[in-house]
Amino acid sequence: MNSLFNPATAALVVIDLQQWLGNQYAPYTSQQVVANAASLAQAFRQQESFVVLVHVSSKDMMDLPRPTLDQSPPPMNLSAGWDELLPELGVTESDHIVTKKQWGAFYGTDLDLQLRRRGIDTIVLCGIATGLGVDTTSREAFMHGYNLIFAEDAMTGFSEAEHNHVRDYIFPRIGRTRTTKEIVDSMGL
Repeated sequence: MNSLFNPATAALVVIDLQQWLGNQYAPYTSQQVVANAASLAQAFRQQESFVVLVHVSSKDMMDLPRPTLDQSPPPMNLSAGWDELLPELGVTESDHIVTKKQWGAFYGTDLDLQLRRRGIDTIVLCGIATGLGVDTTSREAFMHGYNLIFAEDAMTGFSEAEHNHVRDYIFPRIGRTRTTKEIVDSMGL
């Protein structure tokens, strides 16, 4: 076992790397995030560690939250296949797919159940966007008692300020932050 985590009791959880990705992210581009997440997924699969790919989906949009807001939400502009996972992730039969209806990957899904059944105690987390799906999922995981490792360069925000705020003020209080290379290197690959 290495000092960062035990691959036998760790899972990679990838948030919302699906066809509906915008182009306005910082500090990393969506292409950088997808490439780093794919590298992590490959490393986890080589170690026979659990890989969870999370995406948001809806058939009629009626099952998604619609809160009253002070400002209008951004337009969705969804095209056919918007909710499909990106092919760069190389989805395999051993991956667990979680379909969510809100920002966090735990509420209303079987994620916690599947992690506990496999004896998982540590989650390596990445995806888009740092301040929404990744942050919400990290807080849920923390409240469920999981150890967290954040792949800082395998996630990005809608702005650099958003990403940096979560990375600098939230993540240090609930887990450890590392680069993709540091995580993969710690696995002995």
